[in-house]
Amino acid sequence: MKNKTLRNILIIVVVILVILIDFPILSNVKEKIFKREVTAELGLDLRGGMQVVLQAPEGYQIDQETLQVAASILENRANALGVSEVVFQVAGDNYIVGEFPGLENIDEVVGVIKQTGMLEFVDVGDDYLEPGTVIQTDYTGSGSTASTDTAATETTAAATPEVAPTAESTDAAATEAAAVPTSDKIYHTVITGADLEDVFVSAPQSPTDGYAVSFTLKSDATQVFADYTTNNIGKALAIVLDHKVVSTPVIRQAITSGEGAISGSGENAYTYDEANNLRITLFYGTLPVSLEIAESRVVGPTLGQDSLNKSLLAAAIGFIIISLFMLIYYRLPGFVAIISITIFGLITYAIYLVIPVTLTLPGIAGFLLSVGSALDANILQFERLKEELRRGRNLQQAVDLGWSRAWPSIRDSNLATLITSAILFWFGSTFGASIVKGFALTLAIGVVISLFTALFVTRTLLSSTIERFKDSDKAKWFGI
Repeated sequence: MKNKTLRNILIIVVVILVILIDFPILSNVKEKIFKREVTAELGLDLRGGMQVVLQAPEGYQIDQETLQVAASILENRANALGVSEVVFQVAGDNYIVGEFPGLENIDEVVGVIKQTGMLEFVDVGDDYLEPGTVIQTDYTGSGSTASTDTAATETTAAATPEVAPTAESTDAAATEAAAVPTSDKIYHTVITGADLEDVFVSAPQSPTDGYAVSFTLKSDATQVFADYTTNNIGKALAIVLDHKVVSTPVIRQAITSGEGAISGSGENAYTYDEANNLRITLFYGTLPVSLEIAESRVVGPTLGQDSLNKSLLAAAIGFIIISLFMLIYYRLPGFVAIISITIFGLITYAIYLVIPVTLTLPGIAGFLLSVGSALDANILQFERLKEELRRGRNLQQAVDLGWSRAWPSIRDSNLATLITSAILFWFGSTFGASIVKGFALTLAIGVVISLFTALFVTRTLLSSTIERFKDSDKAKWFGI
């Protein structure tokens, strides 16, 4: 417990930082730092949202494994977009049910689902194609070179999700298609998105540049790409996503390292969200089966705002009762515990906002259980402290010895809880139980923060506080 002043300063700094994150203070600054609005994300059961039922085309033979793979890709893609706690679950032999908390516009849902992520690096020679131009390529397979294999063609076609057209959507699509520039030529595909080893967002190189999507090629594609760029210096290589040109850079030199980047320029420069959306679409690949939207509906909150308010009121009453118990039974250490638990709550909520973690009923239950762990750690310390004081130790000795005796129990109990959380998270990931994953995640985060507050906050505050009291005051202030 040396350098108590430094430890107290660190606690104050942490508290100030989490208060700035937790409360609507300096919102513009936080948006610039986190590239999004820092607010609490509520799950479907607390704020409602969109529920969509997807199905494979009629007559298409599909197995459970294929459906599960498709559901996992859709869930990873949607959650990486920031639409946290999205649930995609296989239902029956032909359906996938998706739930999107907070979304009420079917277009937003379709925008996530219909992305196939078919990326091609296309040889366009001396042609410069504007971004957005629709082109045809000779690629029909799933590898890095063009193929005319019929089965591969059917596989590629089956990987394109569809939405049943209506009269209005057909008219709108026709109008939109008429406005999109197209090219009648058939161009050669050099490599495809299947040849990508890794994809990530790169920061702008200068204040006037946009974000870029950087990629690394697999070893086989690296050689193909190196040979092509070596023989086509000065020619244009179009980067095409789902047959639409993203950009048409000119090959200035041979690219032999297998690394490159996709970026726009000027008005077409990528924002962070645009670059991240493209990264997600490419990284999580194409769907293994065609999917159509069979049904969609808006789901109202199952709890309702009134029930949520009552739950918050019940939590506040519970905290007050616990605080009174700690003050009456442990006195000064109890007051320190109240401060420590408050700091625990502020830090945990800040982490939920930063990740972000979507708050659902199971997630809130995990948090409340972690509050119990944090309180239990404080009680173990204080009971050992009182035992040492009864044995005649002075205040500082009692705090140090009490902590050393309580630590093994605190460590082992929290370690057991973390192992349980890991098992639950694995179970939720393996069997598509997103609710279980949310509970396990909030519980694990809370347990880790409770260890920090017990090890660092409670011990530091208590050790600093007792310096102001005499040993003769221990019966009065420590309740022994």
